[in-house]
Amino acid sequence: MAKTSQVNSTPPHKSEIPIPIMSSETLGWQPLLVEEFQQPPGGTDLPEAWAGHSIALCLAPRPHRISQVVGDRRYTGLYSKGDISITPADIPASYRAEGNDHYLHVLVPTQFFQSVAQQTAELDPTCLELVTEFRMRDPQLEQILMLLKAELYKRGDGIGRLYVESLANVLAIHLLREYSSTQPRIPRHPGGLGDRQLLQVSEYIHAHLDQEIKLVDLANVVSVSQFHFSRLFKQSMGMSPHQYLVQLRVERAKQLLKTSKLAIAQIALQCGFNSQSHLGKAFREATGMTPSDYRQH
Repeated sequence: MAKTSQVNSTPPHKSEIPIPIMSSETLGWQPLLVEEFQQPPGGTDLPEAWAGHSIALCLAPRPHRISQVVGDRRYTGLYSKGDISITPADIPASYRAEGNDHYLHVLVPTQFFQSVAQQTAELDPTCLELVTEFRMRDPQLEQILMLLKAELYKRGDGIGRLYVESLANVLAIHLLREYSSTQPRIPRHPGGLGDRQLLQVSEYIHAHLDQEIKLVDLANVVSVSQFHFSRLFKQSMGMSPHQYLVQLRVERAKQLLKTSKLAIAQIALQCGFNSQSHLGKAFREATGMTPSDYRQH
């Protein structure tokens, strides 16, 4: 599965390239591009090879036949909801669907993927290759993709960017472990972060709570890779960096609601939420109350 256009006897023009029904392109996500497509029967040759590793998850409720060509490999068969295909970067591909198609497409930039491989497995990125996969099942990979899809529909929640970065690293590691021709051994670091490292991370978050905080920023504080930081942090704190960040922002919002007369919209911005509605959603999930109810009580 890949970006397609309707069947035509002439080469596809830019106007024929399908428009996603949802895309992360305008959300400021790094480093992935996540898009959802719904299309009628048809297909096309891709105008040029992907500039990254392409993963497609079938979302169509009814099975339909798809023909794919990736490099010198060919496949024709029924795709059903939950089936996944992987197209490695820089390989020409074509695609044709005989039924109404609905799928999630995730593009993993080559540079990001190589960086993760180098940091976590100390691999030579120039020797790293992914294998082509057609119509395969991988419950763990499907779960990662569905989490990205769910985050896509939150439409630009600034807090979610840290979560997306964490998912991107988990996705890259999973691809390395399961679909890399080199099958690298990913080292594990038991024990979590030390007390001094946790204090450094906590101080950094508190100092930048009203700003966008990226996973790479937190990982750099303690000089570990992004992937290892996420795992070590969760081992130590019992929650992900994203959950911890939301918790601290809600706590600061509580303090400001009790001790200041600032408008709730202003409090949201001072606590790192990008709108009053985002503060309200996180606040209700954490306390069961709206910010205005909390202030009144």
